[in-house]
Amino acid sequence: MKLITAVVKPHKLEDVRAALETFGVTGMTVTEASGYGRQKGHTEVYRGAEYEVDLVPKVKLEVVVEDGDSAEVVDVIVKAAQTGKIGDGKVWVVPVESIVRVRTGELDGDAL
Repeated sequence: MKLITAVVKPHKLEDVRAALETFGVTGMTVTEASGYGRQKGHTEVYRGAEYEVDLVPKVKLEVVVEDGDSAEVVDVIVKAAQTGKIGDGKVWVVPVESIVRVRTGELDGDAL
C-alpha cells in the first residue's frame, strides 16, 4: 500500500476530488495548509495598498491506495490539479507498513 499526499491550490480541490472519485478512490483526508515554495510568497493589492503574502493558502489531501494503483492515482491528481502556473503544488508517495480500521479492527488491505 502507498500513502499519496498532494498539496494543491484550494480552487482545484473539487476537480481533484471528482477525478479521484471517477477513478474509484473511496476515501481521502483533506487539510487546509499554508506554505511557500521557490517564489517565497507573493504580493497582492487590496484597496490600493500592496502587501506581502508570505504563506500561500493550499489544500493537502491524502489517500491510501494499493501499490498497483499508485502511479495512476498520482497521474489523476496531477492532471486534475494542473494549471500550468507557479504554485500548482506537489505530490509525493510513501510506503505504508500497516493500516488498522479503528471501528472494526480490520488490518491492511481489508481496512481500505
